[in-house]
Amino acid sequence: MHATQAPDPRPFDALLVLSFGGPDAPDEVLPFLENVTTGRGVPRERLEEAAGHYRHFGGASPINAQNRALIAAVEADFAERGVRLPVYWGNRNWRPYLADTVRRMADDGIRHAAVLVTSAYASYSGCAQYHENLLAARAEVGERAPVFDKLRHFFNHPGFVEPLVDHVVTALGELPERVRATARLVMVTHSIPTVTARTAGPAGGAYVAQHRETARLVAEGVARALGREHDWDLVYSSRSGPPQVPWLEPDVNDHLVRLREDEVPAVVLVPIGFLSDHMEVVYDLDVEAAATAARIGLPIARAATTGADPRFAAAVRELVLERAATARGAAVTRCALGGLGAAHDVCPIGCCPDPRALRGDPDAAARAPRGAALLGHAAGRMAP
Repeated sequence: MHATQAPDPRPFDALLVLSFGGPDAPDEVLPFLENVTTGRGVPRERLEEAAGHYRHFGGASPINAQNRALIAAVEADFAERGVRLPVYWGNRNWRPYLADTVRRMADDGIRHAAVLVTSAYASYSGCAQYHENLLAARAEVGERAPVFDKLRHFFNHPGFVEPLVDHVVTALGELPERVRATARLVMVTHSIPTVTARTAGPAGGAYVAQHRETARLVAEGVARALGREHDWDLVYSSRSGPPQVPWLEPDVNDHLVRLREDEVPAVVLVPIGFLSDHMEVVYDLDVEAAATAARIGLPIARAATTGADPRFAAAVRELVLERAATARGAAVTRCALGGLGAAHDVCPIGCCPDPRALRGDPDAAARAPRGAALLGHAAGRMAP
């Protein structure tokens, strides 16, 4: 009998999970929000208002706990499948800060790491800005810093979509029986400025197109599971910024009101834009949208996010091994549902530009030469 050959993660010697970050305690909320809004001129009263969302939940965001759970799930999957890679974690806006993690990786002798960004879709803030964060962290650590290869967007990977399907089926079961079969699926994601949406992805428009594809895949999965179709809509939450700047619409609360006026009998809110629960889910949906639905008498249920589902942990392993095989020049089968196909590994020139540079922001423009030179030629690889 021949022993099963262990999966080959070469050239990677680690996986970095890179996320947004969030506060873990009340005294961390305002410093965290100040980090998020640095250089944007956000008034103090707006920060205080946002801080109230966190205080509603004891001053902590659930995102860090869910990232810890995801890392534990990935480590368990790696161990079970014989993938010998340590898993590190760094955040853009809070501890563990990315630069600190990169420094620790360098101290541990890591030279080449795959990077899972916990954003499934193409956009400046969900992709290109993380590349910039990696570049800045590498510059801070210096020549000892590892090389980083970012994994592709996973919006249409079955390991991301299939848990969402199951969670929608569960949420439908929580509605009153008389309205389950005719409930509307309201797919929710984070709103972004329309200029950012227009320039997302290699040809533009990728943020909305990818979300619509995920929404369609989830709705079709639910139809297969239940033997009936449910109508669905794509809506947005968490709009911020000055009112004169257009953002993607409709807002989830406005849409719920319109659905009630159209005599839609019930709704399942499906947070397809978020890998795990954080403030844009637990406050914007579980508090604000729930209050809107109660006020207008619309029955709703909220589906869970994919989170640390074992199927997603397995998807992370598949994405790491896929990217490793590509780096070695080996043949690769890329797993993706639907018609858009697997996303690219390396972002082309001009992909997901900084919207502040598009608006003529001099600080953003000053960042462009260093970022553009590397992001344009090798956005999937962070090297000197």
